[in-house]
Amino acid sequence: MRKVARREFLKETTVLAAAALVSPAATISAAPRAASTSKSENYQSSWYPFTGHPDADTCWSLSVGPDGRIYAAACAESVPGGVVKLVRYNEHTDSLDYLLSLDEVVEDPGDSGRATQCKIHYSFAPSMADGVLYMATHLSGPPIDQPIYSPWYSWHDPQRSFRGSALVAFDTKTDRVLWWDAMIPKEGCRCLLHDEERHLLYALSYPRDHFIIYDTKKRTRRDLGRIGSINAQTLFLDRHHRVWTTDDYGHLVRYDPQTDRLERSPFVLPYNPQFQTGWHSVFYDVAATPDGESVFAVNWIAQPRLMRIWPNEGDWPRVEDLGAVTQERDPTFPTDTFKDHCGGLTFAGDGQLYYVASRWRDAVYNPTPADRPEREGVVWRLDPRTLQREEVAVLQHPTQLAQYVSRGAVDHRGHLFFGGIGQRPPGIFQLHLPADRRKPNAHLPIRVWG
Repeated sequence: MRKVARREFLKETTVLAAAALVSPAATISAAPRAASTSKSENYQSSWYPFTGHPDADTCWSLSVGPDGRIYAAACAESVPGGVVKLVRYNEHTDSLDYLLSLDEVVEDPGDSGRATQCKIHYSFAPSMADGVLYMATHLSGPPIDQPIYSPWYSWHDPQRSFRGSALVAFDTKTDRVLWWDAMIPKEGCRCLLHDEERHLLYALSYPRDHFIIYDTKKRTRRDLGRIGSINAQTLFLDRHHRVWTTDDYGHLVRYDPQTDRLERSPFVLPYNPQFQTGWHSVFYDVAATPDGESVFAVNWIAQPRLMRIWPNEGDWPRVEDLGAVTQERDPTFPTDTFKDHCGGLTFAGDGQLYYVASRWRDAVYNPTPADRPEREGVVWRLDPRTLQREEVAVLQHPTQLAQYVSRGAVDHRGHLFFGGIGQRPPGIFQLHLPADRRKPNAHLPIRVWG
């Protein structure tokens, strides 16, 4: 097994600036403005709480499986001894089925005294060839008798430290776990990607932010080393089997299997220069266009920005800055990224991109009346041909705020689903699309990253 030397680990290539031009016209874009709210179309939402897992407090992962059904992670990361359970939406009963508890599957019970198998974090990865849904666990849940967990503090403690991210192969045809393996010792899996043609899984570890390659046929892993200190929240794949992510300072990072190296672009992805430098501008969510030629991405940063990236073009991709996805705000006042957030990027059967961006009450930029929620999750629809955006719905929670969505997916019937964060209990939203915007097998081509 060839090791990549530290000095080779992130090779800064020098290429012409034209290879990664940011669209000049798009850089002047500010917060999104609806061309026209789709009042003639009916986008109703339904809410499904994780009542079958009373300890659940978050839903970080939601994905369509190779069977076209929606899977979600009912996570319990703030509860001592909390564990994650695999949930699937049942379209016949219009309810949630609780399939398994990950701590039992990987023989690492929540009451072991160690940090727990508490969540699946952007780490569902489907396999269409054999109907397997891969999933990898993540850390943060404290031991059964402790209030919090620090991976650094407990790193060398054999009784307390997290055992490591467990990789599970779940057969969606039989609802059986085929096998599981210890994928990343002592660390969690922040995000997962599947290159089905080459039988490889790619992952980013937390807290060390290492780039991991796992061979599903040989059941072996390789660690290519550290990218930075701030984990990107997703990886994506291009037509050349290259894997893309970001580093701490908003540079594209790619792994090229031809050279077996990680390389970093010299260019910084779009950000708001009023109050950012590009630091912490890591990917939060990425959705590929149906033709596979480009991806739409949003970063995890104050006033996140939407961008379109063309990974198959040039030495380094062309990047189009499509502007902010959340409302204008006063940059001299701090606003946390739980309030100012965008996620759930998903292409539906109508070929349009859908995503959820937060909107909150503000005396200057959004003076909503008192009878409206203080914060809400707005569903936007974007036409990839014209880049026109329309506000089509607001997610409705019966009692609580709904501004933070982790991931989105479309099922085989053509309806959209979003993972909700911030509610107790957490759960998932279903957005019922109009009939003319649905089609059979709308989940294809399937998203291969979490």
